[in-house]
Amino acid sequence: MREGGRNIIDNEELAIARNPVLRWILTISGFVLVGIGVLGMFLPVLPTTVFFLLAAWCFARSSVKFHHWLHHNRLFGKYLSNYRSGAGMTVRAKAYSIGFLWLGIIISAVFMTENLYIRILLGAIAVGVTWHITTIKKAEGS
Repeated sequence: MREGGRNIIDNEELAIARNPVLRWILTISGFVLVGIGVLGMFLPVLPTTVFFLLAAWCFARSSVKFHHWLHHNRLFGKYLSNYRSGAGMTVRAKAYSIGFLWLGIIISAVFMTENLYIRILLGAIAVGVTWHITTIKKAEGS
């Protein structure tokens, strides 16, 4: 969207750093955070959203192009935008998230550790994340 000859993304002005070294550091950090966020989509103990939000913060200060890419990416752009705007999650997305979470936790607890305390910790994490997902607002049309 354009406003007054400037690009405005999601009604927020981007505070691009003037120092080129800082911009490079923030850009690289943004991509590292996106990578960790993508891993979090597949690893049940690793969060996803927080890393995408941090990446968005880095890109908002380093690159309009990458900030736009992050928010309009076909894999996670809608997820990030919906979370930031408070639009919620569809019932289907909640079901997939909770299902894959529990599948990953059970596989980890059964095959990756024999330590009872680690298994209890994994169970507690699964319960906490399940609670968080179920308390996210239900998206309209779901």
